[in-house]
Amino acid sequence: MAQGKQALKQRIRSINATKKITSAMELIANSKLQKQRNLMEKNREYSTVLKKTVGEILANNQGLDNQFLQEKKSEKRLTFLFCSDLGLCGGYNSNMMKLAHQVLNPSDPVILIGTKQIHWLELREFNIINEHISSDNISFLEIKKLVHRAIDMFKKDEVSSLQVVYTEFVNTVSFNPVMETLLPYFAKGEDLEVKRSNVETIFEPSPNEILNSLIPMMLENVVYSLWMQTKTAEQGSRRLAMENATDNANELNDKLVLAYNQARQAAITQEITEIVAGADAL
Repeated sequence: MAQGKQALKQRIRSINATKKITSAMELIANSKLQKQRNLMEKNREYSTVLKKTVGEILANNQGLDNQFLQEKKSEKRLTFLFCSDLGLCGGYNSNMMKLAHQVLNPSDPVILIGTKQIHWLELREFNIINEHISSDNISFLEIKKLVHRAIDMFKKDEVSSLQVVYTEFVNTVSFNPVMETLLPYFAKGEDLEVKRSNVETIFEPSPNEILNSLIPMMLENVVYSLWMQTKTAEQGSRRLAMENATDNANELNDKLVLAYNQARQAAITQEITEIVAGADAL
């Protein structure tokens, strides 16, 4: 019985120590979530304006034969794939990799941002064409270089499309893995629903040349915006995972404390019984 109580006390101490760690990580993740969410919202506005501008040009110039609107003959698709650098973020990485495994051809080129799932992808022989890049420390300029590399491959007909697999941030408790196609560029219906004014818009030098400069700029910012959204979802998933871990630790701690008290009470009862039995024997 003494050994049982000692083991329970040791487990209670261990769980309390773990709970302190998960509570601290939850607070840190919550702080990072708020900061990342603010940055995401600010950047999303700029990205949305660029999309609307491209949509306005396309709406006012139907039938444009721009290089970014053309179908390519190549059978390969280039994919930007985001993952985290660290674990302890619930199903964030596993859900993303599950989607990638379902929709991607391992032989197609992949630009991976994040280091956590490198081994998983290499084990399944995915064609990662870039060097290892940290998702926590990557800058806009680095993403810009990667996007231009992808655009060059599209222009040379080395790939037929450019797409992104990312995690959509719905709210602080809901995150969905999504695949979005960026090239060839097809404006969504809402992008083309532009309010036409009575003033005729004149594009200089020409709509095609404007799109040749504007679409790459838009793609840079869209990929960067999706990366920021993915990082926000990562922090939200980590906060939720640590909150659940803390709740589970509290629940387990309560059960162990109850078991310890029951064992302690049983030991006291047994001692009293032995004392009474000894007194009766006298």
